Amino acid sequence: QVQLVESGGGLVRPGGSLRLSCAASGRSAVMLAMAWFRQGQGNEREFVSAINWGTPTTDYADFVKGRFTMSRDSAKSTVYLQMNSLKSEDTATYYCAAKVGGRTRSSSDYAYWGQGTQVTVSS
Repeated sequence: QVQLVESGGGLVRPGGSLRLSCAASGRSAVMLAMAWFRQGQGNEREFVSAINWGTPTTDYADFVKGRFTMSRDSAKSTVYLQMNSLKSEDTATYYCAAKVGGRTRSSSDYAYWGQGTQVTVSS
């Protein structure tokens, strides 16, 4: 059992910043790669960022490179997505996901999902 709970979403003006958090818990919430995906209105769910459980190597979608940074705490129970220089096209529901094994970019590889947190970028 793995439970993922996202927080930190909200309304922000273009160019602003938000930090999303995802807390993992449960008996199986260990040694998991974790990722962020997002889904805008009428769009498919797309990969944003991912991090491995061991050495915290990260991967980013091209559209967020240089703007977003993913990290995790020392206990590896919580991951974060620092979102800077936000654009209107970043508006979406952001989902935290986790999987056994190494990080990937495919949503179908992830067995555990949070309920999502809404990010709205608007002036």
